[in-house]
Amino acid sequence: MPSEIEAAAKKVLELACRDELTLATAESCTGGLLASLLTDVEGCSHAFERGFVVYSVDAKCELLGLARQDVESCGAVSRETAVAMAKGALDNSPASIALAITGFAGSGDEPGLVHFACARRGGEIQHREEHFGDIGRGPVRIASLRVALEMIHHALT
Repeated sequence: MPSEIEAAAKKVLELACRDELTLATAESCTGGLLASLLTDVEGCSHAFERGFVVYSVDAKCELLGLARQDVESCGAVSRETAVAMAKGALDNSPASIALAITGFAGSGDEPGLVHFACARRGGEIQHREEHFGDIGRGPVRIASLRVALEMIHHALT
């Protein structure tokens, strides 16, 4: 893992600990990498409450409560699905902040297209769309971690 991503994760966790807030993730194309990263920081990992790895439409619907017809009409990789995933992560956990990621890490309709949503309990849900390009699965996932940590940091400050 690049050192700047590890440093960003540590900073996010320190802020969450300072303010006694907890984090949840709802991940599709990153397959749990963000959750793993947020549990790697000794002394702060208790700020991470839970993670949902929801790669399939079934998982998105069953674990986060998304309506299948909404996912099918908007697409699994869309603003609407990312926002619903973040809301679903808050609805299905006691976390204070939830970050959702859904996209095409590898081949797909648009390689490198990733949608992010960050929700803070009682606040508005922030959305971000990134076009990383056809750079490969690993690089898209790493780039997604950078964006996700930036969004969580913004929600904490």
